[in-house]
Amino acid sequence: MTVVADTAEVAEPVRKAPGYWAGVFKRFLNDPVAVTCTIVVLLLILAAIFAPYLGLNDPYKASMIKRLKPIGFPGFPLGTDEQGRDMLARLIYGGRLTLFVGLVPVVLAFFIGSTLGLVAGYVGGWINTIIMRTVDVFFAFPSVLLAIAISSALGAGIINSLVSLTIVFIPPIARVAESATASVRALDYIDAARATGGSALTIIRVHVIGNVLGPIFVYATSLTSVCMILAAGLSFLGIGVRPPEPEWGLMLNTLRTAIYINPWIAALPGVMIFITSLCLNLLSDGLRSAMNVKD
Repeated sequence: MTVVADTAEVAEPVRKAPGYWAGVFKRFLNDPVAVTCTIVVLLLILAAIFAPYLGLNDPYKASMIKRLKPIGFPGFPLGTDEQGRDMLARLIYGGRLTLFVGLVPVVLAFFIGSTLGLVAGYVGGWINTIIMRTVDVFFAFPSVLLAIAISSALGAGIINSLVSLTIVFIPPIARVAESATASVRALDYIDAARATGGSALTIIRVHVIGNVLGPIFVYATSLTSVCMILAAGLSFLGIGVRPPEPEWGLMLNTLRTAIYINPWIAALPGVMIFITSLCLNLLSDGLRSAMNVKD
């Protein structure tokens, strides 16, 4: 008896196409500048978080006999400030407050501004008019002057700085969110979702947020460096973080009188602000390139 072998080919399993975020992650990893800046920012954040475990000197301990020691002085790799405090310790601990005051307002403004923009862009009508005309009032003032005015009215302090900077960044994020939502709202699949009886909340949650979140997030990341510089500026003017807390902007203020004695020490906080803001800007550009690639 002859057995006829089944020659039918076995179908190979179909491979799923990589998702959108997998493609974004792959394109981001192919950008060496963005990856390098991400590593630098992560190192700064980790150093700030684990500063107490790095074996640093006390950032608050002053010594009049060790004032303004140069870089490389024994026991003080980056020298000392105008009160003899360790600059390396104060720079690392200062990264805590600088990054905190630079990141938290943008995060808060992202959630508040996105919510306002989504509601205004989707609902439209008089609700859009009320929200967006209120937002336009804040655009009448430059962000720097608005931050200074609000901080001056509220008084110096970390909490007041967070409040003032959050108020400053809510309007631009709300404007971007409203514009993106209005564009998505006019698409056919939104009309189809309404025709099937979907509620406004369901449509926004399922169909709108996923399509507008990317542009809003990328724009918010571009504001992080601006927020950090504004926070440092408020501290430099004396209406932000209060002494003796280590904060890069406040350190620039207290060291300005030492610029003729030891300019390298006086420049260190500014160098940290420059490096961090540059890395945040390049990181934001990398995200924008990775998320806006068109096939």
